[in-house]
Amino acid sequence: MPSPRRNADARPLAAAASSSSSSSSPGSPARGGGGGGGGGGRFEFQSLLGGRAPGADPTCARLRAPESPVHRRGSFPLAGAGPSQAPAAAAALPEEDRMDLNPSFLGIALRSLLAIDLWLSKKLGVCAGESSSWGSVRPLMKLLEISGHGIPWLLGTLYCLLRSDSWAGREVLTNLLFALLLDLLLVALIKGLVRRRRPAHNQMDMFVTLSVDKYSFPSGHATRAALVSRFILNHLVLAIPLRVLVVLWAFVVGFSRVMLGRHNVTDVAFGFFLGYAQYSIVDYCWLSPHNARVLFLLWNQQ
Repeated sequence: MPSPRRNADARPLAAAASSSSSSSSPGSPARGGGGGGGGGGRFEFQSLLGGRAPGADPTCARLRAPESPVHRRGSFPLAGAGPSQAPAAAAALPEEDRMDLNPSFLGIALRSLLAIDLWLSKKLGVCAGESSSWGSVRPLMKLLEISGHGIPWLLGTLYCLLRSDSWAGREVLTNLLFALLLDLLLVALIKGLVRRRRPAHNQMDMFVTLSVDKYSFPSGHATRAALVSRFILNHLVLAIPLRVLVVLWAFVVGFSRVMLGRHNVTDVAFGFFLGYAQYSIVDYCWLSPHNARVLFLLWNQQ
């Protein structure tokens, strides 16, 4: 039994076909000189092609699939993509363009501490330039910078070691020289690994800089101040006022690095910690005539 829906759909088509055939005259080109239905369909298609403006290229009227806005590469890549292609297109995005919607607590804490560090370092850099709020104190801060520099301490220790005529003095000075060399090595190594730039408000007019001195973390002056002050307090007999002055000198040298704009606060804080730990290494590897006999015999010949 034929479907009523099919009959309903076919009836208008048949009516349209009969009306179109009846509207055509017997001599009209639509009949194509008595041709069949297939010939009339082809003629209608050719008449549609012939209805364009004269001189037009038939190939220009076609819209090719690669030039279509829907199929054009890069336009709406996820609209026509299937469910399997959408994750691949999202994964193709570069890492810096992605948004971490669920950052870890540690990452948020580190970014917050870094922002506080940069803000506080800029606020405390009151001697970073002559036009700063405390620019008149800058020469005094630069003298403190020289007092904590490595070259004066190395040259002074070598000179005292050569002039010393006692075994006890040579032992202390030899270990002080070892501590200073260890400090230079560790600070240069960490600076080369971390590669943290110095603050933007810093002026590169430092006293005798090396290649790694363009980096900021950690502060070599802070490590040296903490190391030397702990060394002096443990191996020199000083009165209480002098001991207070040694500790005060170490803290002022470290704080002057922030005031001059040379370092951030975290650079100086880690420098103090590193210098304090370095003395523990020196004390553990203490050089004496018993474990470094050749070295002390060499100094004795000098």
